[in-house]
Amino acid sequence: MNLFAEFLQVIRGAVSTVAAERGVPLPDLSRITAEPPRDPSHGDISTNAAMVLNKAFGMPPKVLAQSLSALLPLHKNVAAVDIAGPGFINIKLVAAAWPQVLQAVLDEGDAYGNSTLGRGKKANVEYVSANPTGPLHVGHVRGAVFGDALAELLTASGYDVTREYYINDAGAQVDVLARSAYLRYLEALGETIGEIPAGLYPGGYLKPVGQALAAEHGAALKHRPEAEWLPIVRAKAIAMMMDLIRDDLAALDIRQEVFASEKALHASGQVRETIAELRERGLVYQGTLPPPKGELPDDWEDREQTLFRTMGFGDDIDRPLLKSDGSYTYFASDVAYSRNKIQRGFDELIYVLGADHGGYVKRLESLGAALAGNRKVEVIVRLCQLVKLYRAGEPVRMSKRAGEFVTLRDVVDEVGPDAVRFMMLFRKNEAPLDFDFAEVTEQSKDNPVFYVQYAHARTCSVIRNAAEEGLKPAETPEFDLLTDEAELGLARRMAEFPRLIEAAAQAHEPHRVAFYLFELAGDFHALWNKGKDSPHLRFILTEDVKLTQTRLAFLVAIRYVLANGLRILGVRPAEEM
Repeated sequence: MNLFAEFLQVIRGAVSTVAAERGVPLPDLSRITAEPPRDPSHGDISTNAAMVLNKAFGMPPKVLAQSLSALLPLHKNVAAVDIAGPGFINIKLVAAAWPQVLQAVLDEGDAYGNSTLGRGKKANVEYVSANPTGPLHVGHVRGAVFGDALAELLTASGYDVTREYYINDAGAQVDVLARSAYLRYLEALGETIGEIPAGLYPGGYLKPVGQALAAEHGAALKHRPEAEWLPIVRAKAIAMMMDLIRDDLAALDIRQEVFASEKALHASGQVRETIAELRERGLVYQGTLPPPKGELPDDWEDREQTLFRTMGFGDDIDRPLLKSDGSYTYFASDVAYSRNKIQRGFDELIYVLGADHGGYVKRLESLGAALAGNRKVEVIVRLCQLVKLYRAGEPVRMSKRAGEFVTLRDVVDEVGPDAVRFMMLFRKNEAPLDFDFAEVTEQSKDNPVFYVQYAHARTCSVIRNAAEEGLKPAETPEFDLLTDEAELGLARRMAEFPRLIEAAAQAHEPHRVAFYLFELAGDFHALWNKGKDSPHLRFILTEDVKLTQTRLAFLVAIRYVLANGLRILGVRPAEEM
């Protein structure tokens, strides 16, 4: 049940009626909203219908609002309608509306909040996609959590979602990885390698790779030229690094379904085929690019290159596809990969990137526009800002294991995946985030993840305590017995959940779910505390079995909403704390 979606249809019906009565063509109804008013004292549902349609009707907003308001009380759940400000319509619902909402939560259970908004549209969410040159660091955590929560949010909203990781296993960085791993191989054979040379990866995480190579090949690779051992070492190092990355992601309960390989794109001929196809379409040409803005590099060459006409699709410049030695540019792989996704039938290509990849936004959008042809494919890029780590206000030192950075596993091992996931989502992805280890483990209202999980644990605790006294939630609860404003406020908050999920999915903003859960938990804890001062509001009243069983059912409904929201965020709904 989506109360606001239902009333949106009621409001649209009223608009249709007024349009027919006045002989006005039915206008575009897509801009009409039905949402909770900012001030709860104004009512339960507010709509902007008269504000956005007044020009289509040729009448002032307030006059149109009066015509619409006259029709809305015909609905059984409308108690009163008021016009506010320049023409907003505020609707007050009858008391019987809230028991209907609570019963719907119980009836729908784990599915409450889910919708068919996406109508099965195929969405590809690509996130993390870190180079396979070492363990994931804290800079990857936020994008990993955001991408995973976004994928779950879209799934709950009716999209057919594929979670994907793109492995950059064909560039120069994996050759550097192989040479670094080869030193660890020599070390495993007993040689003294000394300090790792500049330009190679110094982290101790490559020691297991060297040991594995020594166990598999003995000293055989030591006596072969680099051209022979490099591909062997590279393949082993990439495979073990990807195993390490998968394990790190699993520690955050992140498991992507598809791991696409850049190397496989080249090996299958897709890069070559893509460029040939673009050439046939007249989108590839030989030309020169203007020099970089600012100071001209000493090695700048004004030379003819093979270019893709991306400017015609919104990019800043046309992009080169071939290097001076005739090999493909990294961008050429991007082009083939985008084409591959489109050929797999995705309607939405969603990329979750770090803030330092802001320059990729236009080029990725231009690729979608150029490659989709007659199909409508939407390219959406979401950037995640930096995370700064603190402990009691002091910056956190580097990881011993990585040597150069704090790893994802360092963070998860210290505070647990629930705290990491919730706090990474308790701020909009575009805003910088300070993560303090001391604060996220504190058991207080100031720690949002504790506050929300504690609310869920409290509902479970009361239901367990009631069971010990032989009481259980009513099978047919009489929710009209809940008349206190704190109880009704919780019902109103739960009614917002399906609308919140749809709005968050449309905006690609899972942080809205975290904010909502914090507010819902606050409402619940406030009711709990109110019961301390007013015993008649307590959940277990042994002298009134009917009311107790209804309140236990109320707790079950609250628990469903908390658990459903936490599931989208990938956070465990704690049963006891």
